[in-house]
Amino acid sequence: MLLEACSLCYSVLYSSILAVLAGMVRLITHNLLACHAKGCTSNNFPLQFQDAAIELRDAEFNADFLRGFLPRIEWPALVGAARQLGDASLPAEQPEMLDDEFLQKLHHVLLEIHVEEGAMVCPNCKHVYPISNGIPNMLLAEHEIG
Repeated sequence: MLLEACSLCYSVLYSSILAVLAGMVRLITHNLLACHAKGCTSNNFPLQFQDAAIELRDAEFNADFLRGFLPRIEWPALVGAARQLGDASLPAEQPEMLDDEFLQKLHHVLLEIHVEEGAMVCPNCKHVYPISNGIPNMLLAEHEIG
């Protein structure tokens, strides 16, 4: 039981550190976050955006980074999140051909769309993770930790 609690605390801490290191909610970060509220073990990913205010910020393009990171991406979750935020540039199915046009679109969606305000909501337990000044609050209250 203690080991499970430590594991859960580690997961929550890891998610929070990822978000802070990213500096803001970008879809590259969002694609790694799941709900860790007590009892929420299934259908806890991807978190759904609610009342999101976005800002577009240029980021340096690095095709090698994108090719290396692509296998780690949950594609349907990324496409769904991008569409929730008003960007329909990615295809529903992940293409096998990684041409420059596709990589530019992927770069834009992963790294240039920043969620500044709003919330992320768990599709299972409906826990709300607020986003303020581009930083998600992934911390849970003591009664929400298993």
